[in-house]
Amino acid sequence: MTSSTEPVTRDWNGLTIPAAGTYLLDVAHKRVGFVARHMMVSKVRGEFADASATITIAEEPLESTVSATIQAASINTAQADRDAHLRSPEFLDVEKFATLEYRSTGVKSHEGNEFVLTGELTIKDVTRPVELKVEFEGVGRSPFGQDIFGFSATTEIDREDFGLTWNVALESGGVLVGKKVKIEIEGEAIRQS
Repeated sequence: MTSSTEPVTRDWNGLTIPAAGTYLLDVAHKRVGFVARHMMVSKVRGEFADASATITIAEEPLESTVSATIQAASINTAQADRDAHLRSPEFLDVEKFATLEYRSTGVKSHEGNEFVLTGELTIKDVTRPVELKVEFEGVGRSPFGQDIFGFSATTEIDREDFGLTWNVALESGGVLVGKKVKIEIEGEAIRQS
């Protein structure tokens, strides 16, 4: 936590952004969600309840970095049998691969409060490049004296690129589970130093 005399924010390219420092994802104010197609006709939504992230806001904002760890077993789609299947070796194999990991490698572009981060996502020991579209939501100081900022991020991956290939063909054509998975992240980060 910072003292009240230290700067909370700074101006950069017409945005009010966080002061440089290390920020941690606030576990009470985050959602790491996903959406996948089911039976070619509907969408299933879920989330990972247990996730952590460290965001380093650099003096030069475009050199900022993020690293995140998601506990695979915390997957929740509000349907116990489906969740058990997603934790099994046919999907995430959580006994063997406990976490999903993301590491940013740079900022590809920005316009206003929207940024595109390049990075690497690892699922089941398979690492692939992934671009996150990040929207900076704002910055401030909480009533508890904590410097915080908010953000949301989205991307889409092909689950088969990460070895998540289980599926069932449908009599009507198509497959039970879509290949594309949309990832939706929302959160607040709290300054540590």
